[in-house]
Amino acid sequence: MAAEGDAASGGRRLPPHSPSGLVLQTVEMHTGGEPLRVIPRLEAAEEAAAKGLSLLSLRREVAATQDHVRRALMHEPRGHAGMYGAVVVRGGAAAAGAHLAALFLHGAGYSTMCGHAVLALGRFALDYGLVPAPSCPETAVCLHCPCGPVTAFVPWDGHRSGNPVRFHSVPAFAAATDVAIDVPGYGKVMVDIGYGGTFYAFLSAEQLGLDVCSSKTKDLVNAASTVTEAVKKQFKLHHPESEDLAFLYGTILTDGNDAFSEKPTTNICVFADEQVDRSPTGSGVTARIALQYHKGLIQLNQTRTFRSSTTGSFFTGKAVKEAKFGDYNAVIVEVSGEAFYTGTATFTVEEEDPLKYGFFFK
Repeated sequence: MAAEGDAASGGRRLPPHSPSGLVLQTVEMHTGGEPLRVIPRLEAAEEAAAKGLSLLSLRREVAATQDHVRRALMHEPRGHAGMYGAVVVRGGAAAAGAHLAALFLHGAGYSTMCGHAVLALGRFALDYGLVPAPSCPETAVCLHCPCGPVTAFVPWDGHRSGNPVRFHSVPAFAAATDVAIDVPGYGKVMVDIGYGGTFYAFLSAEQLGLDVCSSKTKDLVNAASTVTEAVKKQFKLHHPESEDLAFLYGTILTDGNDAFSEKPTTNICVFADEQVDRSPTGSGVTARIALQYHKGLIQLNQTRTFRSSTTGSFFTGKAVKEAKFGDYNAVIVEVSGEAFYTGTATFTVEEEDPLKYGFFFK
């Protein structure tokens, strides 16, 4: 009876679950409305990292052997069609010289860069003790992403992190401009392709007969996804360092306001399998700034404000330094935004559950 009383009063810390099943603890955050489910520790990833794998190799290893973890946390019933996550990796070659490394998860797989996640992980790193001696009023946090090293700059008051957080990107560049693409159902459009840790196609929604601010999200998603598939078939991407990075992550529809202005410019990012970014998209801002700089529309240290058409949240971005990346003239881009904690969670699995690793519904 005592045991029953303890259970009834909350003495049991976890619900019934299989001894061999997953128990996954997470820290829940969002940046500009885009969720980030942080997995502070995944033993299988740490063990693989200890073998000396690079972060890109670790990304492949986790995708091959631990994809049930991604599905369990990103998909329903624990996640949703717009869920996003990050596995924190410490130690090994993957995180050598950095405070932490990160693997980025979404509904369809694994990305190579995520700006909203970097902004959130900067705060996480300070608040959860991953940086040995934070300094006031701002601390630099070194992160390894699959695309390369980035640095987040996080406000620190001696007790907790704050906002806004900013980061400096990997070298970002214009892969191609004014590329003619035949898009089924929409005709011929002109797209720019930019790299900000991952590749995106950019075009104004107007070319597709839509308005990024007022059209139905469903129509914008359908159009952007159709563009993505068309570009994949008609344009071959190249990355200077690794073919693992030479893929089109998604399409960003804009309001067409690319020339420098102090007024916000609005966009919507549709990535992976028709997933919609709730934030203005950090890696997308990076790539869009690189394109604008390449076209001579902005100068170094001219700050632009980017607005998400889905939530109305804002990021800022500016090119802070020129760089060379392979054969490309590139820039380092600074992106700034606000990240917030929303809670913590513990997820369990019962082996007999036929949907234990989730289901994808969109």
